[in-house]
Amino acid sequence: MTRDGIALEADLLGKTYGGRSRGWALRGCGFALPAGRVCALVGPNGAGKSTLLALAAGLLRPTEGTIQAPPREHLAYVAQDKPLHPRLSVADTLRMGRELNPGRWDETAAQRVMADELDPHTLVRDLSGGQRTRVALALALGKRAELLLLDEPMADLDPLARHQLMGLLMADAAEHGTTVVLSSHILTELEGACDHLLLLHGGKIRLDGAVDDLLAAHTLLRGPVADLAPHTVVESRTTGRQLTALIRHEGPIEGPWDTQEPSLEDLLLAHLRTTPEGVPA
Repeated sequence: MTRDGIALEADLLGKTYGGRSRGWALRGCGFALPAGRVCALVGPNGAGKSTLLALAAGLLRPTEGTIQAPPREHLAYVAQDKPLHPRLSVADTLRMGRELNPGRWDETAAQRVMADELDPHTLVRDLSGGQRTRVALALALGKRAELLLLDEPMADLDPLARHQLMGLLMADAAEHGTTVVLSSHILTELEGACDHLLLLHGGKIRLDGAVDDLLAAHTLLRGPVADLAPHTVVESRTTGRQLTALIRHEGPIEGPWDTQEPSLEDLLLAHLRTTPEGVPA
């Protein structure tokens, strides 16, 4: 069980496939996600996002370290491939969800996701990718879980459906105080929706914290080329005599700079464009 007020917690978490000599998907990961947050899980391909979510869901065992999450009856997990039973109809799939979660099932939430989009008699094997996504999300929200783990849940949806379902998901989480961990490559989808950030890079946690706090700790600046010490330079680019840099500031910023707070997209792209050691890629 997690500590009071913490929905998901990892300590020195590591996972390798096929033995330690094959390399680590995750290594030395530690974080504590407060309950009720909507957390963006971000990182390049191969960073370990899907591995972390599968460990949190209890589908994988850590090679080292620990991860603590609510018991399975109190969490819901939607994997990238949406593994639904192909020979069940849409109606039978939702009925299975209802019968497997007696006393917790929220039919209203499940049907809100479906939004009369699908014929309940259609078999899962005959659904498009976007339609499978709707059914999988309907099962997840209908379960009325304390923790939702969503691995690229909107990838198969068109932009309008993605916008609609993201709004529905955020409204539902706010109403019920659900903790959500959402993996996505669509950075604009995360801005304004998520209030916590976990950035995975090279199998390690590189950024962890409330989005507002992380943005406030960074500054985007432009001006003449100069020494930026004692600040930590996340990324910098020089064009002629003009410097553009994202820094993690340590105290007041002195110098003839034009400064502004970065957007979430600015912050993520700058960190993603650097190697795990912090050297520009």
